[in-house]
Amino acid sequence: MAHVNKVMQSFNDVDGLRCVDIFSRPDASFGFEEYRRDAEDPRGWAAIGGHGCARFATAEAALVTARERVAWLVSVLPA
Repeated sequence: MAHVNKVMQSFNDVDGLRCVDIFSRPDASFGFEEYRRDAEDPRGWAAIGGHGCARFATAEAALVTARERVAWLVSVLPA
């Protein structure tokens, strides 16, 4: 089954091995998830954060919470 969420923004860590996606859902809510990829694993990105079920009214609210919960994200985003 195809993903129905639409990624609005994606932020990678400095090594390119982790990312956070801010996404919209068909019900007009927003969310975020943290992913990791390993060079030796050909399956690609794997969700590791457990944040994907949280719902927010705006993409901005999802990003604010992502900055609070994903420690490395503050180092790659401007204040």
